[in-house]
Amino acid sequence: MAGRFITVEGGEGAGKTTQLAFIREYLERAGYQVVLTREPGGTALGEEIRALLLGHRHDGMTPATETLLMFAARAEHLKRVIRPALAAGCWVLCDRFTDATYAYQGGGRGVSPERIAVLEDWVQGELRPDLTLLFDLPVAAGLERAGRRGAADRFEREKADFFERVRAAYLERAWRDPDRHRIVNAARPVETVRTEVESILAGWLEGA
Repeated sequence: MAGRFITVEGGEGAGKTTQLAFIREYLERAGYQVVLTREPGGTALGEEIRALLLGHRHDGMTPATETLLMFAARAEHLKRVIRPALAAGCWVLCDRFTDATYAYQGGGRGVSPERIAVLEDWVQGELRPDLTLLFDLPVAAGLERAGRRGAADRFEREKADFFERVRAAYLERAWRDPDRHRIVNAARPVETVRTEVESILAGWLEGA
């Protein structure tokens, strides 16, 4: 029996890390074997690509290069981790996936969604997440939270208008595909957000 594929998305400071730990725990309590992973990354090669993408050695990287590197890491991730785990019946819980490419490289950098879609079809085939939780909050609040974490990576140094475009792209995708996406108001206290996530998962699992 194939596993299910759940992705968690959101802009800077959305609290994904905290909620990912809770989601994993919730699914494991429900009896599922969970593989927790992230993008870009998830494999030895993917983590090296992540370092290139987030570090500051290549601050002048073009949007096309950035997009292609994202999909290069994703191709390896799918081959080495995601597809084998799903085939083994595990549930894969991934911190960001292709929706992030549409949001950051598409909305943020201006890469056309049509070009991203070509890469998506090539690298993923028909594979898409079964459920995507989008943790959404106003950009100013998210950047304030992210600023408390210390040194900013290459993306976190972008200006607020970049993140406004990212947020808009995320929300547009969620509105266009409400069957897969659940939008969670991440501006609220952690416990309140957790309660909503639990409710979403419980309702979704009933039909899974």
